[in-house]
Amino acid sequence: MKRRDFLKNTFLTTGGILGFPTLIKSSVFAGAARPNDKIHIGQIGFGRIARSHDLVETIKHDICRVVAVADVDSKRALDGKRWIEDYYTRKTGKPDYVNVKVYADYYEMLTDPGIDAVIISTPDHWHAQPAMEAAIAGKDIYLQKPASLTIVEGRQMSDAVRRSRCIFQVGSQQRSRRPWPQFKQVCQLVRNGRIGQIRHVQVGLMTDPGCGTEPEMPVPENLNYDMWLGSTPMVYYTEKRVHPQKNYDRPGWLRCEQFGAGMITGWGAHHLDTAHWAMDAELTGPMEVEGQAEFPQSGLWNVHGDFEVFAKYASGITMHISSKFPNGVRFEGSEGWIFVSRGSGQVTDSDPVSGDPNKAPILVSDKKLLEPAGTPDPIQLYDSPEQHLNWLECIRTRKEPIAPVEVAHRSCSACLVSHIAMKLNRKLYWDPAQEKFKNDSEANAMCSRPQRKPFGTDYVRV
Repeated sequence: MKRRDFLKNTFLTTGGILGFPTLIKSSVFAGAARPNDKIHIGQIGFGRIARSHDLVETIKHDICRVVAVADVDSKRALDGKRWIEDYYTRKTGKPDYVNVKVYADYYEMLTDPGIDAVIISTPDHWHAQPAMEAAIAGKDIYLQKPASLTIVEGRQMSDAVRRSRCIFQVGSQQRSRRPWPQFKQVCQLVRNGRIGQIRHVQVGLMTDPGCGTEPEMPVPENLNYDMWLGSTPMVYYTEKRVHPQKNYDRPGWLRCEQFGAGMITGWGAHHLDTAHWAMDAELTGPMEVEGQAEFPQSGLWNVHGDFEVFAKYASGITMHISSKFPNGVRFEGSEGWIFVSRGSGQVTDSDPVSGDPNKAPILVSDKKLLEPAGTPDPIQLYDSPEQHLNWLECIRTRKEPIAPVEVAHRSCSACLVSHIAMKLNRKLYWDPAQEKFKNDSEANAMCSRPQRKPFGTDYVRV
């Protein structure tokens, strides 16, 4: 057995008793953070979501300094370097405030002892592996949602991150006060019984359009297409399968099942996380699930169209997820209902929206449900000012952030279980403790995907 495989297997199966401690930094462990130093951050992936959200919301805090960027597209990597350096020049008035390092392979970044943490803003199929490798390298992690491409990948990632004791935050920003305080408000109202006993949850999600067949194109010289494909099968290059070469508009990979599941995980990871938070079901999942969906029969973009999923949890709460409902989450209880959404809010300008742009973010069956109670609510949910800031603060304090890795995995796995039900178009019985379908080999086979060597969570680099 090769030394790399030995170390990887040791870490994944024994929690690192033999190989892991020699790889992790001492600053990872509780109480060892350096209170007077800036947190040095490396940005993995400089695409639409990094430059318009993840990096923007992190770099503005003086507690940190972004010092490196990695991207398999060299043009984007250099754009990232210029973007970061220009930001600091404008902020400090010093043109040489930082010399941002550029990496073609993020793994080389992870070997730099001067980097404390990483932001992973890559396509969905490149979420779990870099998160695992960052954890093994002793870096704290901010990961763009959804947590993983498959349920098995998500379990591997959660186990690896928790063993490392690094500070991990998923981009489930509906949990934080900014920019959408209404989600915590509604979840706290529901948890404190304001609508009575919760019985049913409706989740409304959008869908993505398909497209026709796209021609094969030469791979741009600036793109390491083999690495971009990663663990997924080798297919011909066409620009609408990857990302635009001339701008940072919404990329085509979001609409290809090879790289993600579509809106059921894209926005489902947000809304199901909100539902789980209010249901006090953050560390579990449904027990029964049944779904159906329209899938394009041809064309490059082949994620699901209109769909609906019915689920039931051990608590007896039922859930109906559908593209026919308004975008948001509706909680129905024995004494009323309450609906919460982002209103007209978007994360990026190119995010799809649906419904009335002037829609109120909270709707209720009776306005009295929103009136302050005479005494403080007995259940007080975690309070976070903003998702990225909460992550940075927790790096300093070594406290658990508002959306840690197991919560991230469970929100994503509930979406992926729903997607499997949509694909099979029949009722499934899920065991959230064992993370397996009961007596259903066909469904269980869909909890993972074959991984193209040398990429994937089965081949993490140490």
